[in-house]
Amino acid sequence: MATLSHGEIWRAIDALAERFAMTPSAMARMAGLDPTAFNRSKRGSSDGGGHARWPSTESLAKLLEATGVNFSEFAALTEQASARASPVRGAPLIGLAQAGQEGFFDAAGMPVGEGWDEVAAPDLGEGLFALEVAGQALAPVYRDGDRLLVSPTEEPRRGDRVVARTNGGEVLVRELGRVTARTVELLDLAGAGEPRLLSRDEVAWIARIVWVSQ
Repeated sequence: MATLSHGEIWRAIDALAERFAMTPSAMARMAGLDPTAFNRSKRGSSDGGGHARWPSTESLAKLLEATGVNFSEFAALTEQASARASPVRGAPLIGLAQAGQEGFFDAAGMPVGEGWDEVAAPDLGEGLFALEVAGQALAPVYRDGDRLLVSPTEEPRRGDRVVARTNGGEVLVRELGRVTARTVELLDLAGAGEPRLLSRDEVAWIARIVWVSQ
């Protein structure tokens, strides 16, 4: 009998969430679990050592009961997960309006803290996070419900669409313009508004938008 791997179990849980058109967090809530029970942050050790962490048998039992999936079906999902090993992963998700609040990012713009949800996203590197747009302030480029996948590790270049956070907590979604040793120019996405010129001292971090779910 084949041994189930750590990755196969988690990919099967992700596949189950996909089957029900849910995020792993929403599925955990449906099963009466902590919303973060199946998040990516719970799949490895918190000490940075890279040790695998497994879902508990209790959480799996509650999940199967809530979804009406029997163990044989779940075992089949693990086999499918092993066969396709999809390049899809979970990315931490918050609303764009929340991104200006303290406690969600470190000084380099990497996601931290416990207040994140999670969303399936392409595997485009480490440190990725997603911001969900609310309202029409960024229309017609980005609309209500769009999810921006952002990379704090990729160096943004002139012409890239970026998310910039100021030291005052303002979050701007713009096109990166001219960057000098002293200033950063941020252009309106639709090309209609005036450019925003910030001193380098005002900018906490700038991260490149690498993918959009529309």
